[in-house]
Amino acid sequence: MQWKLVLKISSKHNVQMKKIELEYQIRSSPSVLFSRLCTASGLAEWFADNVQVEGSKFTFIWGKTSQTAQLLAIRQLESVKFKWLDADEPSEFEFNIVLGEIVEDLSMIVTDHVEEEDESDAVKLWDAAISRLRNAIGS
Repeated sequence: MQWKLVLKISSKHNVQMKKIELEYQIRSSPSVLFSRLCTASGLAEWFADNVQVEGSKFTFIWGKTSQTAQLLAIRQLESVKFKWLDADEPSEFEFNIVLGEIVEDLSMIVTDHVEEEDESDAVKLWDAAISRLRNAIGS
């Protein structure tokens, strides 16, 4: 079964969003992983079918659906943060690269904001997306 990451933008007003943080072990170097998190070609390998970039705006395309996000912050080899522009409620997602201090394990922490009733589905979508990311980088 193949999963596609399709993030739902809520049209409800005043919806309470829940912050979730998901940690994934990734067998990769920080530079290889980072390139998959902040470039159109890297994100198109695992996050969306296609990604188009104009300045700091990233348009993610899944089949006939698309969503645009603004790149809010980027720290070289550490983190990338986006904000969905077509959401009724502010919605951000972030990727953080964490290198273990004792053992050189590399982890990626995904921070997302979801409606509470959608948390389980969001976790499944992120799990599937990270599986594609691991395949793309040979992890």
